[in-house]
Amino acid sequence: MVRVIVAALLVVAAAVPVGRARAAVRVADVVWDELAGCESGGNWRADTGNGYYGGLQIWAPTWAEAGGLRFADRPDHAVRREQTTVAEEILRRQGWEAWPDCARELGLIGGAPAPLVSRVPGGPDSGWLGPWVRRCGRMVA
Repeated sequence: MVRVIVAALLVVAAAVPVGRARAAVRVADVVWDELAGCESGGNWRADTGNGYYGGLQIWAPTWAEAGGLRFADRPDHAVRREQTTVAEEILRRQGWEAWPDCARELGLIGGAPAPLVSRVPGGPDSGWLGPWVRRCGRMVA
């Protein structure tokens, strides 16, 4: 069954002109949980022997390039929050295409509606994530 998630994304940096790196993003926890559910069955300590690690199944060289070594040698040795922090950097660099199959299944790329993007009221430290995330056909506070 194909599940579609229209995820709330939180932009925490000003727009970057075309031709430069993408702006940093803060993704709602429910999105990472759904992605991890698809990638690893929600196991944030996953090491299945396929060369990808942690809840989001991150390749060790990508983990290192995105700054993950400040937390742990591999994603499966880092806690969930550290994995999602590094994943936000991977997302900034590669987009949702870093997780092509599951991102497509969840509607983050491909034929599903585009994710909702919200500018941060009060700046990046305000903690505002917006009141709603549309998830699996229902509204969740």
